[in-house]
Amino acid sequence: MQSFPTLDDQLDLIIKGAAEIIPLEALKERITKSIATGKPMRIKAGFDPTAPDLHLGHTVLIRKLKHFQDLGHTVIFLIGDYTGLIGDPTGKSQTRKALTREELNANAETYKDQVFKILDSEKTEVRYNSEWLGKLGFEGMIRLAAKFTVSQMLEREDFHKRFQDEQPISVHELLYPMVQGYDSVMLECDVELGGTDQKFNLMRGRDLQRDAGQLPQIVLMTPILEGLDGVQKMSKSLGNAIGIHEAPGEMYGKLMSISDELMWKYWVFLTDLRASEISEMQAQVASGVLHPMQAKKNLAWSITRDFHSDAAAAAAGESWAKQFQQRGVSEDVPVVQVSIEAEGLVAISDSPTIEMRIAKLLVLAGLASSTGEATRKLAENAVSVNGEKFAGKFYVTVKSAPGPTLRLGKKSVRVEWVG
Repeated sequence: MQSFPTLDDQLDLIIKGAAEIIPLEALKERITKSIATGKPMRIKAGFDPTAPDLHLGHTVLIRKLKHFQDLGHTVIFLIGDYTGLIGDPTGKSQTRKALTREELNANAETYKDQVFKILDSEKTEVRYNSEWLGKLGFEGMIRLAAKFTVSQMLEREDFHKRFQDEQPISVHELLYPMVQGYDSVMLECDVELGGTDQKFNLMRGRDLQRDAGQLPQIVLMTPILEGLDGVQKMSKSLGNAIGIHEAPGEMYGKLMSISDELMWKYWVFLTDLRASEISEMQAQVASGVLHPMQAKKNLAWSITRDFHSDAAAAAAGESWAKQFQQRGVSEDVPVVQVSIEAEGLVAISDSPTIEMRIAKLLVLAGLASSTGEATRKLAENAVSVNGEKFAGKFYVTVKSAPGPTLRLGKKSVRVEWVG
């Protein structure tokens, strides 16, 4: 009979970072039963292979799967190769463009390579929902659809909004919550993980499991992770994401650029530390025992290590320290002082994180003679910020120490904030 940690020990790790658990008491009962019987719970998270690369925001659920795995439970990494044909309509104001079967299969293969940077491949059950959805047939789909009404589907916030705004809702989109719920029935899930934006879909699994005579799954939802700007959700299209395939130096440097406030969220959602350990670290920072810069370095090292190696993370840390603290690498890069309150520089000033107008910053730093020239150079992809090509937006946390190193063509300067 398999042995498990105590209920309190499991909850300390499972609850960390959870926005909502429905219902929490049922989760406690299910864990208690698992301990008594020595039978692991079945934990599922589904991912539609709609893009080839994952970023750290995608790994929040994968990390939570790992927590269950570390506690001895069975985790199921479900690749939605059939739901991917529909495209999850969550949060979308229009119907997604359908991907081809070839695109989905190619993306699915890259997903497997990437998730095993976090999960133990030998202990992970990888499933494809084409296993059962491909066999459902027309009659099976009709019987499944008959369990729900159109009015129920329109209770979904995004469907309701599109209906009110007279935006089209394709019939196949209404099927998505149903088939996601059917996945839970076929996998006999005890717990399903998802983001807070997935609540409607996740709850349909509970409905269909009851209908099938199964105990309804517990739903554990995590918040949507903010990107480097600390404002909007992490997204490659917004230029605020950290890809899990990025080079160690790039990953480490981006993590060091986040605000102190965002750092604690990343500790919660992107590491395996327990809630009690993170609380202890926050107390050490508050008391002055641990400097917040060191806490951030520890975070950057931990995440970089997870996706690369101990040696790569250490080398990235040393490189960053030389460049931004000891100035060993950038000794010959001239320093220019720029007022953080300069006219035309600050685009957003109502939060600790402010957006800088990069074209204006290039002028103030002496790299461009006018914002017109700077804008043209940006369009030519000729501008780098902290060693990376500029990707759309530049945010600065007012209290953060280092200013950015800017490069336009062959000219580089390091900005030092004043005022």
